[in-house]
Amino acid sequence: MKLVFVFPGQGAQAVGMGHSLFESSAAARAAFEAVDAACGEAISTLCFEGPEAALKETKNTQPCLFATSVAALAACREAGLEPSAVAGHSVGEYAALVAAGALDLATGAKLVQQRALAMATAAAQNPGSMAAVLGLDAGVVKEVCDSVEGIVVPANDNCPGQVVISGEAEALATVAPLLKERGAKRVLPLEVSGAFHSPLMESAAAALKPVIEAAAISAPALPIIANVTAGYESSADEVKANLVAQVAGPVRWTETIQKLTADGYTHFIECGSGKVLAGLIKRIAPEAVVFSVGDSASLAAAVEGLNV
Repeated sequence: MKLVFVFPGQGAQAVGMGHSLFESSAAARAAFEAVDAACGEAISTLCFEGPEAALKETKNTQPCLFATSVAALAACREAGLEPSAVAGHSVGEYAALVAAGALDLATGAKLVQQRALAMATAAAQNPGSMAAVLGLDAGVVKEVCDSVEGIVVPANDNCPGQVVISGEAEALATVAPLLKERGAKRVLPLEVSGAFHSPLMESAAAALKPVIEAAAISAPALPIIANVTAGYESSADEVKANLVAQVAGPVRWTETIQKLTADGYTHFIECGSGKVLAGLIKRIAPEAVVFSVGDSASLAAAVEGLNV
């Protein structure tokens, strides 16, 4: 069995996330405590108790999702589950790098905290938003985005028929009816605080570049696919370059899962909050066996389902 651990990005957060693992797993508890210590604030309390409005703020969302994902990773490993490869969606890539041994947990937590602040600052300076385009091929979405004035780009190729676009509000308003004319079933505005994974985040990428380049990052010890290339990354320099590029670049999730399944990976565990990635993976690769581990019950189900 070739097992992949995957880690979710923004949008998966929910008040209460990770609390069950904190209560039931010593390894998960230690992971939460390590993130709290590295960040110098009670990230775990925000995960468990919210309030929801605070959890939705980018500067909080990203460290909270990272904490919950590395806690789920720790609980899975404590239960005898070990990945053969890893991948993460957007900020989830940092938890994937921890799983692959390229980042230690404290370094990962600090980088995520700085990434969140840089992206929140860029969002305030360069206002924008995002929208989900349903029922249209990714290539057509790009073609239509390229045809309009202003900044609007495909940001997340999530699965066939679901591409998230990102950019300036005016360009998003212009492009929506054009996408519908080309066959999109719906164009749904997303509740986000900025135009993530678009050129409007270039100032955040620039701010993070020296921080990432100075960070203690090693070559991954497990196969890991980068968001921006949809290819494997094997050196510390590659990891650093891809993390910088990812801030204003696309999340190529469809290609990531297609590559993993083409390479013989058959089973997936989504480590962290929610079941967003499980749903996307089933749409990309219907034959894949997918578990989501975000609490003690779902961990027990994964252990039983995988006969560990």
